[in-house]
Amino acid sequence: MKNRQSRRDFLKITAAGALGAAFLSQYGCKSIPKLGLQLYTIRDAMTADTPGSLKIVAETGYKYVELADYANRKFYNHTPEDFLKMVEDLGMQILSSHTQVEGAGVTLDNARIMAEDHAKLGVKYCLQPWIVEEMRTTIASYQRMAENWNKIGEVMKEFGIQFGYHNHNFEFATVEGKVPYFDVMLAELDKDLVTMELDMFWTTKAGHNPVDLFKKYPGRFQLFHLKDMYTKQEPFFDVIKDDVCPVGEGVIDFKDIIAAGDTAGMKYMIVEQDDSRDGTIMKDIKTSFTNLTTKILV
Repeated sequence: MKNRQSRRDFLKITAAGALGAAFLSQYGCKSIPKLGLQLYTIRDAMTADTPGSLKIVAETGYKYVELADYANRKFYNHTPEDFLKMVEDLGMQILSSHTQVEGAGVTLDNARIMAEDHAKLGVKYCLQPWIVEEMRTTIASYQRMAENWNKIGEVMKEFGIQFGYHNHNFEFATVEGKVPYFDVMLAELDKDLVTMELDMFWTTKAGHNPVDLFKKYPGRFQLFHLKDMYTKQEPFFDVIKDDVCPVGEGVIDFKDIIAAGDTAGMKYMIVEQDDSRDGTIMKDIKTSFTNLTTKILV
């Protein structure tokens, strides 16, 4: 982190997080969605000190984590059993995982290996989080991926895991006269085998209102990625990270989005922040949690 916060500020933030946790505990019914953190948000800290970083996440009040480091059949360089114990000892659950991506697509053999390893964690979801650039050039390549993902979804289902896709903004850019997200993914993916994890930042950057998507494609979005932005702009389809900010500190109307959760089919919400403009990411995850539990979810 670039900036160091004072002990007084830290205690204030920790207290606010505790209040938010109490709020969720008291009102943890159907009207309050379950809230987690995508650990990509604190990836540098997780690399430097995995147990200590997870402890901060738990103390902030998050009850679920979504993983973003699976390689060589390990999670954050730990066996599935060891990592699961680490998380559960802190009173949290592993909800989901962004799995590794290969240029040619995830093979069915690798999908089975991934499913076996993730089943040991008890995850509910495995998600494809990215498409390499060379696979985005034609509608045919998107269609091959959709066909492949349906098959992977079948494999995951055998292990009690829901497969899914996490979007960015490039899927909404026109390719050969079509929009891949609408004309291929939502059109050709089996809704029972592949759910959508809608990223509110990237969807908004692409010029779309998430609520409109929910109304047009009800029940397709079991997971929400909550990520805010400082500025509105014309539809933008390249990767941009320096406009990301803590949830509730930017211009996205999360109250409106979350109010449409039943229409979307939403079951869980996950906070994600790709980068911190001020280099204060641990403070930022507390700010997101506090804003959600004291301002947005009330």
